[in-house]
Amino acid sequence: MSKPGNNTLSKPNLAVNKTAAPKQSLTFKDAVALIVGIVIGAGIFETPALVAANVNSELAAMFVWLLGGGMSLVGALCYAELATAYPHTGGNYYYLIRAFGNSIAFLFGWARMIVIQTGSIALLAFVFGDYASQLLRLGNYSTSLYAAFAVVILTALNIIGVQQGKWTQNWLTVAKVVGLVLVILVGLAFASPNVSPIPNEPRSQETLGMAMIFVLLSYGGWNEAAYISAELRNVKRNMARSLLWGLGIITLIYLAINLAYIKGLGLAEMAGSQAIAADLMRRAVGEPGAWFISFLVAISTLGAINATIFTGARTNYALGKDFPLFAFLGRWHHSANTPTPALLVQGAIALALVFLGTLTRRGFETMVDYTAPVFWLFFLLTGVSLFILRQREPQIPRPFRVPFYPLTPILFCLICGYLLYSSIAYTGIGALFGVAAVALGVPLLLISNRQQF
Repeated sequence: MSKPGNNTLSKPNLAVNKTAAPKQSLTFKDAVALIVGIVIGAGIFETPALVAANVNSELAAMFVWLLGGGMSLVGALCYAELATAYPHTGGNYYYLIRAFGNSIAFLFGWARMIVIQTGSIALLAFVFGDYASQLLRLGNYSTSLYAAFAVVILTALNIIGVQQGKWTQNWLTVAKVVGLVLVILVGLAFASPNVSPIPNEPRSQETLGMAMIFVLLSYGGWNEAAYISAELRNVKRNMARSLLWGLGIITLIYLAINLAYIKGLGLAEMAGSQAIAADLMRRAVGEPGAWFISFLVAISTLGAINATIFTGARTNYALGKDFPLFAFLGRWHHSANTPTPALLVQGAIALALVFLGTLTRRGFETMVDYTAPVFWLFFLLTGVSLFILRQREPQIPRPFRVPFYPLTPILFCLICGYLLYSSIAYTGIGALFGVAAVALGVPLLLISNRQQF
């Protein structure tokens, strides 16, 4: 997240500080690797079971994953125009502040702190808990205990200044890729479903809407490419290329792993699985296979949690520097070189969300419910900002123009609108908590505005 500038809400300074400008050090291959690495996270080891529970047939299951790739491609074309016209480390924050002003920027920063980033930490923690419980179960609340343990330990490590090294993250990424390849190969070559699987009940429009929420959650993250636009070499050419190549690779991998799940377990068993990759490996090669894949997924998920804690605390720190109401977040512990108050607040919120997920007895799904409406709201506003900025700033060079304008961005906004509606209408209590949490930001915004006068 970038700073609006001068700690004022009324007249943000959008000029780039040339003395501290980021270097264009990322190549096209680096960008593709980053996009693929961000998107293919722990979710793909969890969401296929939830998607299977919300579709009628194996063909429908494959179709929604292909449709998710197509929907993401539409959004990527819109982001490619924004990122090449406005290359900035602030990404979404920068587009929203140019199009809508500081009030929306404040709410976006608040939403990242209270819902989006902390919800993602809790969501990942529940995935870690599911697979760690396959290795050593800790009673009836095993998943939640592991999830809380991960949040506390990794937050503490960041507070005392232990930051992830590049080699650590590279090895964690390798572990994730190895796990995916093993699941695909084993599922296609060795595993087979039970002879008489339980037939799925017919699905309604509601459950299909939920299926798409889970699918697009798994595709989520490609938009983070906007945050590297200021560091990408030849951004005018490479931003669109990296998004298209990255999403193409991701879609192929997702189709392959879901085909492996279907071939190895069948749709009914997929729908009932708590740790689908472990169940597939158990079916194919027994308990050693399940233990091995569970270990790989757990390690991979810890890396994702750590990265999310690290980046989330930095955006909260920026919010504290920009808006006096949250000045306590804008304090930096110099000896540890960490934003300690931001980390503590973020950890406390994430723990509260783990508790919420435990109360509903649907930890991962509750966190999807909690984050989805807010995520799609700001995604929709980013799509709208493309229209506003084209109209308001026609003089800005646009090296990449979204094809078939205005039809493509209209389609993107319609997709976001549908997913926003689905995430509110078809989800549970978690969605209500997420919407309410963002609504709490409105009176805080009014208080913050008064502090400027």
